[in-house]
Amino acid sequence: MKNKTILLVEDDASDADLTKRALAKGLILNALVTVNDGQEALDYLFGSGAYTGRDTSDMPALTLLDLKLPKVSGLDVLRRVRTEASTRRMPVVILTSSLEKHDLASSYDLGANSYIRKPVDFGQFVHSVSQLGLYWLGLNEDPPRVE
Repeated sequence: MKNKTILLVEDDASDADLTKRALAKGLILNALVTVNDGQEALDYLFGSGAYTGRDTSDMPALTLLDLKLPKVSGLDVLRRVRTEASTRRMPVVILTSSLEKHDLASSYDLGANSYIRKPVDFGQFVHSVSQLGLYWLGLNEDPPRVE
C-alpha cells in the first residue's frame, strides 16, 4: 500500500505551521508535503517546474487547499485538478478562513469534496483537523485511479 501523503497548499507560513501542529497533535502522522502557492501545487501534482521527474503516479491521499493563494488561486487549482484524468478523483478539502458564500458555492461547483472554515480557536482547529484526518485517511475508501 502506498504512503497516504497529505498535500497542504497554504501560503501563510503561520497557518501552515498551525496545520502541521494540529495534525501532529491529532496523531495524524502521514507524510506531509507543503507548497506555498497555487502554481507550486500544480507543479507538484503534475510533475513540472521544481517537481519535474516526481513520480506522478504517487498522488496525495488528501489535498488540503486554501483558496486565497498567490500566482494561481485555490479555485483555479481545483478547476485544473478536476479537469485532468490523473487527479480528477483525488480528495480535495478546502481549508480556508473565507466566509464568502461565492467561495463556498464555487468550491462545490468545481468538485471540492469538503469545505472547512479554519476555526480561530487552536483547540477547535486541532479537533477539526484530527476528525478530517480520521475520516479521509482512515475511514474513507480511496477512489480507484483513472488509467
